[in-house]
Amino acid sequence: MLTIHADGRGRAYAVRGSRIAAVGDLDALTAAFPAARVRRWPGLLTPGLVNLYGPELLDHAYHPDPREADALGTEPLTGPALDALRPDDTRWGASARRGLQRMLAHGTVAVAGTPTRPAVVAALRRSGLGIAGRLGAPRGPASLDPFACGAPPEFAPAREEGSAARFAVFDVRDEGELAERGAGTCVATVVEGRIAFRRR
Repeated sequence: MLTIHADGRGRAYAVRGSRIAAVGDLDALTAAFPAARVRRWPGLLTPGLVNLYGPELLDHAYHPDPREADALGTEPLTGPALDALRPDDTRWGASARRGLQRMLAHGTVAVAGTPTRPAVVAALRRSGLGIAGRLGAPRGPASLDPFACGAPPEFAPAREEGSAARFAVFDVRDEGELAERGAGTCVATVVEGRIAFRRR
């Protein structure tokens, strides 16, 4: 089934399966695909973000389970705290899945860098997120929010007909407000044509 995703400005992507079938304004796409299901999102439709710190956030940080919050807190563990925890492969895989979900909640559709832990690599492949090589030298502290790294964030390539159906929607009026408020404004992230994250 074909689905049209549209933002508050009328910009829209038509999605069939895991690919973009067409890009345009909502009126044109609904006319071209009258039987399509239409999802209208508040805010701004974008190609989504590339998080430049895949290995740092997945290979070298442990994302606690909410059930571990009393003992470990809720923020990713690194450095001595991670060394003391010494997670096994099972815990690394679970941590990676939680870390990836947190990235999706920030509009991330791809990560840069190449994680090496087998459990992390497996979780990343299953997630459907794109994997890019390292895009230059790190430009600030690793963060789940690409806008919090101290440099302009990397967006995924523009979506076009035939490209992968990976994109994100942010509840902002425009790019300026997105830069000001950050990726925590994400309301939905679509990966391989499915809604991988939706803010409740």
